[in-house]
Amino acid sequence: MAAAFSSDGEAVLRRTLDPAAAAPRGDKDEFYEVDRAAAFVRDGGFRKVALQFPDALLADAAAVAARMEEATGAEMYVLGDTTYGSCCVDEVAAEHVSAGAVVHYGPACLSPCRKLPVLHIFGRQPLDVGHCAEVFRELYPERQSRVVVLSDVVYAHAMGELKKQLCHEYPNIIFSQVVCGDPPGPTLPGEVRQFGRRFHMEAVEELQDCSMFYVGAEGLALTSFMLTWNRCPFSSFDPATGHGRRETLNVNRALMRRLYLVERARDARVVGILVGTLGVAGYLDVLQHLRQLVRRAGKRSYTLSVGKPNPAKLANFLEVDIFVLVACAQNSLLDSSDFYRPIVTPYELELACNPAREWTGNYLTDFRDLLPGACAHIELPPAVPAAEAIPDVSLITGEMRAAHLCDPLAPQPPPSTTLACRDQTRALAEISPAATFLESRSWRGLEQQLGKTTVSKAVQGRRGIAIAYEDEGCEQS
Repeated sequence: MAAAFSSDGEAVLRRTLDPAAAAPRGDKDEFYEVDRAAAFVRDGGFRKVALQFPDALLADAAAVAARMEEATGAEMYVLGDTTYGSCCVDEVAAEHVSAGAVVHYGPACLSPCRKLPVLHIFGRQPLDVGHCAEVFRELYPERQSRVVVLSDVVYAHAMGELKKQLCHEYPNIIFSQVVCGDPPGPTLPGEVRQFGRRFHMEAVEELQDCSMFYVGAEGLALTSFMLTWNRCPFSSFDPATGHGRRETLNVNRALMRRLYLVERARDARVVGILVGTLGVAGYLDVLQHLRQLVRRAGKRSYTLSVGKPNPAKLANFLEVDIFVLVACAQNSLLDSSDFYRPIVTPYELELACNPAREWTGNYLTDFRDLLPGACAHIELPPAVPAAEAIPDVSLITGEMRAAHLCDPLAPQPPPSTTLACRDQTRALAEISPAATFLESRSWRGLEQQLGKTTVSKAVQGRRGIAIAYEDEGCEQS
C-alpha cells in the first residue's frame, strides 16, 4: 500500500522500463481518446495544456503530446514526475508552465480540483465482458441477490455492456457510475456519492444489506472501498488474470490496526500535519480544521510539506509523536509500519481528539466529510474544566492523560515577532521558534553554496546504482 505513494526510491533504481510492454494495446488514438481530449481543448480555448501521465504510460507521452498539438494548435506540456500521488491531478506542476487546463491520463482517485479545468482520460483497458458475467453468476448463484457493481476507472467503459448481460437475470443489481468532480446540485434521496462513484438505492440505509462486486485488480481503490463499506461482503474480478474471488482481507483486523493508531494519537503531545496534496479541493480548510482540533486537545502541531513521504524524510522530525496525512481518499491509508512514527488519517485524529465523535463501525477516508457543512461533521463540545474532566487512562502506556478540551477563548501565546535579515537587499523575514529550533541541528540538508563552488569541467563518473557500482568488484579484489 505504501509503495504507490511512499517509497525509499530503491524500487525506482532497480526497475527496468520496457516501452513495448508499457504501451497500450490497439490504436493509441482510441486508447488515449485523442478526439475527445482535442475537443475539450478547443472548446475551452486553452492555449497551454498540461498532460499528466503515470509512470506506466510515459513511453507514449511524446507521441500523444505531438498528436494533441497537431489536432488543437495549443502548446502541450508533459507532467511526468508528480508532486504527490499520480492518481491526483498535479495542479502545482501545471501552474509552473501557466497551463490553462490539465488532461489527466490513467487511473485516478477522482478527487475534485480547486482551480484548473480537468479532463480525465482513464485509458480503455480491455475487459472480457462475457467471462466477467460468468464469474459473477458463479459468485452470486441466487438471482435475487442485492449487489452493487463497482469498477476501476480503466474498465468503466465496459460497464454498460456488462449491465446488459446481467440486468435481466438479476433484478436487484445496481451499477455505479463514474463521476468526475462534484456533480452539481444536492444529493437526491437514496443517492450514494463517494470515491467518484454514484449509484441510487431506495434508501441509503439499505446499503449495508448489499454485497459489493468490484471489477479491477487488488489495490488502493479496493482497500478504500472495503474499509468504508466494511459491513458489506466483497467479491472481485481481476480482468488481467481472468479470475474472480471472494475477498478474504480481514477487514476487522485492518480496522483494529487503525484503532490502535487512534490510541497512539490520543497519547501524542506533538502532531505533525503532513500536506499530501495541493490539488484536492478543501485541503486548506482541513489543514485549518486539524490545527484547531489539535490546539483544543492541548497538543502542539507543526505543518510539514515534504512531497512524497518516506521513512528517511520523516525520521528527521524526532520531536513529532505522530503524523496525520492530508491526502486524497486512496493515498490517505498509508501503511506506516516502516516509519519511525505512526501516520494516521484526519478521521482517526478526530476520533482521538474530538470527544463528541464516537466509533460507530463506519470508516471515512475522504477528509472533506469532516469539514463544517459536510455529512459527517461533528462540532467540538464545550470546554470542560480540568477538575471536572473524566479521568482517562492510556490503553498503551497505562498512564493518565488529559481528555478534556481547552477553552477556545483562552489567551494564546503571542506569535513570534523576531526579525532577521533574509538577503542582501536587507529584507526582513519573520523567524518562528520552531524554525529556529530546527536550524540549531547539526544536519540541515543540502546547501546550495551559490557563488562559493568553483566551476569545473564535467567528467565521466561511476556507472551503475549507488548500492552496486560497476567498478566496486574491481576495487574489492
